[in-house]
Amino acid sequence: MAFQMTVRYTKLWKMLIDRDIQRNEFRRAINLSSSTYQKLLQNQFVSMEVIARICAYLYCDVGDVMEMVPTANEISNLG
Repeated sequence: MAFQMTVRYTKLWKMLIDRDIQRNEFRRAINLSSSTYQKLLQNQFVSMEVIARICAYLYCDVGDVMEMVPTANEISNLG
């Protein structure tokens, strides 16, 4: 049985706030489609190309904008 993980972009949104970057400005700067932007808002997986563009724009590492966390099922199985 494979261990399942999901993604969170909480660090990305916090970084934008800390750097005083508006979300619309961010979206335009890295040329995000509306569907990809929605995926980020809903903590869904996006392509590594998108993550690379985000990191290049913010001059940071992948771990600075996202984190992988166990799914709810995996957490309940640990206990």
